Amino acid sequence: MKTNRDFLAKLICGVALVCGVTANAALPSEWQHTQQFDVSAPGLVKISLPVEALDTARPALEDLRLCDNAGNELPFLITRPVPSSKAVQSAKSFQVSLNAAATVITLETGLAQPLDGVTLETPAMNFIKAVRVEGSADGQNWLRLAQGQPIFRQLYGAGQLHVSFPAGEWRWLRLTIDDQRSQPVPFTGARVHAADVEATPIELQTVTITERNENPGETRFTLNLGAANLDVASIKIETDEPLFTRAVTVAVPQVSEDAIREQTIGQGVIYRVAIEGQPVSENLSVPLEKQVRSHELFLSITNGDSPPLPVSAVRVERRPVYLVFMARQAGTFHLLTGNKSCAAPRYDLAALGADLKNAAVTPLKISALVDNPNFHAPEALAGLEVTGTALDVSAWKFRKPVNISSAGAQQIELDLDVLAHAQPGFADLRVLHGSNQVPYIIQRTSISRALTPTVSATNNSKDPKLSRWIIQLPRASLPLTRLTCVSPTPLFERSLSLYEELADERGDKYRHELGSASWTQTPEHKSKEFALNFDSAPQSDTFFLETENDDNPPIELGKFTTFYPATRILFKAKPDDELFLYYGNQRVAPSRYDLSLVTGELLAADKKIATLSGEQQLKKSSWRENEVPGKGGIVFWGILAVVVVGLLIIISRLLPKSQTPPAQ
Repeated sequence: MKTNRDFLAKLICGVALVCGVTANAALPSEWQHTQQFDVSAPGLVKISLPVEALDTARPALEDLRLCDNAGNELPFLITRPVPSSKAVQSAKSFQVSLNAAATVITLETGLAQPLDGVTLETPAMNFIKAVRVEGSADGQNWLRLAQGQPIFRQLYGAGQLHVSFPAGEWRWLRLTIDDQRSQPVPFTGARVHAADVEATPIELQTVTITERNENPGETRFTLNLGAANLDVASIKIETDEPLFTRAVTVAVPQVSEDAIREQTIGQGVIYRVAIEGQPVSENLSVPLEKQVRSHELFLSITNGDSPPLPVSAVRVERRPVYLVFMARQAGTFHLLTGNKSCAAPRYDLAALGADLKNAAVTPLKISALVDNPNFHAPEALAGLEVTGTALDVSAWKFRKPVNISSAGAQQIELDLDVLAHAQPGFADLRVLHGSNQVPYIIQRTSISRALTPTVSATNNSKDPKLSRWIIQLPRASLPLTRLTCVSPTPLFERSLSLYEELADERGDKYRHELGSASWTQTPEHKSKEFALNFDSAPQSDTFFLETENDDNPPIELGKFTTFYPATRILFKAKPDDELFLYYGNQRVAPSRYDLSLVTGELLAADKKIATLSGEQQLKKSSWRENEVPGKGGIVFWGILAVVVVGLLIIISRLLPKSQTPPAQ
């Protein structure tokens, strides 16, 4: 009896195994990933595509396929719900009146449809006021729609002039701006906003803050969305700060000219404000409505002179992407993704018409993403060759060993040695494994790194009204972009200029201007920090900051800081590779690698942080190249001395020799 049971169990396992293999064999072998779901009854099915499918598919979903359990491809329709285009237009009429405590704006909307907001127009700066909104159908009888709505604008650009209220049809709107606590400001116009016809669905997406950098007056976050190709509707920022206003910029990595740069895709203002006598109002969301094709998103918050905003979390609202199809029978269905070369499918779904788009979402459980067992999964970044062509490095002057901890995508941030000795555009950077090049791509970030210089104040004996500070840096030719300092002097107005002294080939010194800016400080409006942007790249390691005091006492300056942009290179390597970063060839053209097809994979991969060891000098620079900027002229004067000596010798030989007079 036991033998029969054992035989039966083995038979069942064998049948299950055969069925499993048969099901796997039915899936197309050209697709790398699969997810499955079960449909309990035939009919129209509408599912929200999981983020794993969006992430592994191509951005326009050209490689998405739907198969039944027998491997038959099924036609489907993709729908992307987006907000309807709302009408926004200038008010038909606009009238402003002033009374003792308020500015009253009465406008005729000119829209015969529901409204949910109005945006005011004003040239005024640096104000905050509360607004009451009323609506009317005849311009005589008014109904309150909103109370205490804040409008404001700040000096550094953050502003909120939009007032929202519950949707309704209003021929007339009346806005009363409270002027009891501040002077009235002029308003020049208004735009009315039609309400959404219907709500557009959204889904929440988990976001991880992977990096936070404090730049001058700005906080920059690197966000990992968890998937690529998401239709991001908005970004929500969580903070416990009780009162604040901040301008926010959203950017994504963009491949441009064989380098990765940051492209701005959205802007907004977040705030939490409290006007006396009104409840606290807040807006912590930045609208976007863009498809983000990368895993990463860069969020920059402008702080101005305020301290950095404490951000506890960031959340993303995304628009779902729906797949609609007709299930002829109940059963298991498979979503296939991960085919880089297939063409987009073309299905004839005209017979189903609008039923596909208007179908309700079917509540189904979709399995986790797995590899298609019929597909030979390639290694990560398989399209990126680890080594390239051979390179003769005899013309390179410097190199640094690269330290790698594990295999895969690597990230190196260029240090001061590389920044100082490489070409300004980094055309001479090469990563080598033995004598072969390792393809890489440059990532130019918006991160600013701080560098503290040595500063000494000096007086000009020829001009006692001139104040000068000598700024010494550890390297020459650094790609500096900004200089900041602070002053304890409470009251002053100065124009400051920054320059360096260079020398031409003849040794004559000249002044190379680097930048200038004005600085005003009063006890009421004390600027915490002075900032000067570099207009041109410096060539030396010594700068001079000057200002004319006229008949005023000198100002005091301190806490000098310079800033340069963080630049990184991305590449693929193995942990046992002995790699070197070569640089210091001023004549070589930039490298060109075929990375455009795998840059997305390189950005999406989990990048390891590689480091650079000490600098190794491969060849000594010529005495002309060793010349410190600003101290030139050795060549000119040396050649001139040789020429003079040679001319003297020639002249001495041409002169007639003096004859000895005859003896008497």
